[in-house]
Amino acid sequence: MELRLVAVQLDALDPAVPAAFWAGLLGRAAVVEPGSVLLPGDATQVGLRFVRSAAPKVAQNPVHLHLTSTTLADQQATVDRALALGGRHVDVGQRPEETHVVLGDPGGNELCVIEPGNTYLAGTGFLGEVTCRGTRAVGLFWSAALGWPLVWDRDEETAVQSPDGGTKVSWGGEPVDPDAPPQRQRLELATTDDLAGVVDRLVALGATRVGGDAGPGTATLADPDGQVFRLHRG
Repeated sequence: MELRLVAVQLDALDPAVPAAFWAGLLGRAAVVEPGSVLLPGDATQVGLRFVRSAAPKVAQNPVHLHLTSTTLADQQATVDRALALGGRHVDVGQRPEETHVVLGDPGGNELCVIEPGNTYLAGTGFLGEVTCRGTRAVGLFWSAALGWPLVWDRDEETAVQSPDGGTKVSWGGEPVDPDAPPQRQRLELATTDDLAGVVDRLVALGATRVGGDAGPGTATLADPDGQVFRLHRG
């Protein structure tokens, strides 16, 4: 099954605002598309897509991004750049002794600037991790779906990473509450295989079909924890 992780999709009232923040922070060019702005990734760094939505953010996101640092000065420079681009410090319950820095982008999406010397994210690149709320079963599902090895499997926390290296995707904690506000983040996948056949194989691995397809050549599904993701031909 040929399946590629294209981007993390994040809903936004005005996609151009958080897209400009992340384009400046990551040093990427923004691609404006109907209803969204894409910051393309590459073979080892995941892309980000900001999708227009009228739904405001009302709770802490179940998905957030981790940025890496090489030195304390580099960590501070990333924080300073994020603040200059319109970010802000946020409190998500972090303890004073913790050495990562928690910020929010102009759309309220949480991110962490990780301290230097973090061996878990060594060699991942600047956008080191997409970390998600979810159970071990979801990590096993995505490892099988993407064909990515499980690079962490400990204490009910899992992570997968492309065989080429780069951004990790991890899960830990409880599933997303089905009674929580509508999901504002999702993984975006692409395939060059027969779409219906890929959907059938994902369902066989534990996904479920849900409504809300974006149009012809697309499919919307949910992982074993109920987290929505989108798939398209391309």
